Amino acid sequence: MEIKITRAAALKEKPDSSTLVFGKAMTDHMFIADYDEGQGWHDPRIVPYGPLQIDPAAKVLHYAEEIFEGLKAYRTADGSIQLFRPRDNIARMNESAERVCLPQIPEELALAGITRLVELEQDWVPSEKDTSLYIRPFMIGLDAALGVHASHHVQYIVVVCPVGAYYPEGLNPVKIYVEEKDVRAVKGGTGMAKTGGNYAASLRASDLAEKEGYSQVLWLDGVHRKYIEEVGSMNVMFKVSGKILTPDLNGSVLDGITRRSCIQLLKDWGYEVEERRISAEELFAAAENGALEEAWGTGTAAVVSPIGELAMGDKKVTVSGNQIGEITQKLYDELTGIQWGRVADPHGWIMKL
Repeated sequence: MEIKITRAAALKEKPDSSTLVFGKAMTDHMFIADYDEGQGWHDPRIVPYGPLQIDPAAKVLHYAEEIFEGLKAYRTADGSIQLFRPRDNIARMNESAERVCLPQIPEELALAGITRLVELEQDWVPSEKDTSLYIRPFMIGLDAALGVHASHHVQYIVVVCPVGAYYPEGLNPVKIYVEEKDVRAVKGGTGMAKTGGNYAASLRASDLAEKEGYSQVLWLDGVHRKYIEEVGSMNVMFKVSGKILTPDLNGSVLDGITRRSCIQLLKDWGYEVEERRISAEELFAAAENGALEEAWGTGTAAVVSPIGELAMGDKKVTVSGNQIGEITQKLYDELTGIQWGRVADPHGWIMKL
């Protein structure tokens, strides 16, 4: 399918790469493709970045008919650009689409929207350490009618922006609070999908935790209110007595691309990885008896985020002496090394543009 390109009449001034913040400076163009029932996907195009014109009754505004993904383009030392596991993101987008009754998008069309846009905006891909071009593909239901029904008119859109490190303070351990009141998702709901409603449901607890000095919340399951699921908007892992533990994909936990990558690397290095239910009680007991050696979150934006303190109710425990652990650091170094082309990619995760 041919992609029509309409170039912006005036180009924006690019931000200083040394002062980039996450998700603020959008580039000059964006990719859009339309879907209509009976016609399928059509009219793929790259157009100047700007506001979308949608009907006030569009279902995305009222019933959250929306899904999204997040990945990055990396500038290597030789000046070339590469992506990390983009086909996995597209496959997961289609899994999310199935859950919220949005249409499946052909992999090649979704990928072309990403790659052609990044190629057009290649001058926006920064080269400074820890910088990259963040890519946000998303899909929205646009039927202009009130009433809870699946949309027949949909758009797939890709926007990109240069970013620095997700946490401005760097790879420092963060403080995490176990949320006991609100829940993020339940099995049978949309927790396994990357859809905006999941993140809206997390805002109250995150805001309250931040006011108490915590960076993120650790979510418990919505049924028993005792089993750990995710940390903030990331998957979470723990090193306990030399073994790696991470919550299993039970239908309310996102199948993170970085999570998959970490599990593969850990197995490559000979670690036993258990994907299973982990109770908060078990975790705090391991911290108190010294068995909890490291804890970290995993996600595209931050890659890995070391956890230095856990709190639940009136309990507080320190993890790894409030220092980044050896395995956490090794995972960060290996993953970012592959992503920026500094180390070999043994699993074929990289796509060069």
